[in-house]
Amino acid sequence: MIRQEEVYKIGRLGKAHGVKGEVSLQFDDDIFDRVEAEYLVLDIDGILVPFFMEEYRFRSDTVCLVKFCDVDTQQRAQELTGCDVYFPRALAETTDETPSLSTLVGYEIVSVADGRAVGKVAAIDDSTANILFELETGHLIPANDDLIEVIDTEQQQIRMNIPEGLLNI
Repeated sequence: MIRQEEVYKIGRLGKAHGVKGEVSLQFDDDIFDRVEAEYLVLDIDGILVPFFMEEYRFRSDTVCLVKFCDVDTQQRAQELTGCDVYFPRALAETTDETPSLSTLVGYEIVSVADGRAVGKVAAIDDSTANILFELETGHLIPANDDLIEVIDTEQQQIRMNIPEGLLNI
């Protein structure tokens, strides 16, 4: 069984495309540029299920058409509409590149100054030019390279220089 901490969300399935089972995928991660994967994980009624891909092709920088194995009709593709799409962390972490922001959801923020855990990243707010880590506690911390000391993918921690007083807001 796939557990939530083993994956991270990369997008959501849209409507069926054509009659042969293709479905549109609106994604917000550059994982397709970094890693070759045979499957994606879909949230089907709260259960994380791997779906192997026959092929995919890009329609834009944020939308691709995906043909999953054994999804051969428009009706079957329509059943997947609205499913959240996840990517396995283990595959994403095999690259030597800096992890994408999406993979950091679930990581714990640790203050470099005193070594204490500040909270876990619940979401990434990239709606403005200043990207923020949204913590489970509700706090917002700038996801600024100048503040991030180390991203430890094994420990799933982000060690940061957190400006004094930021967590008191």
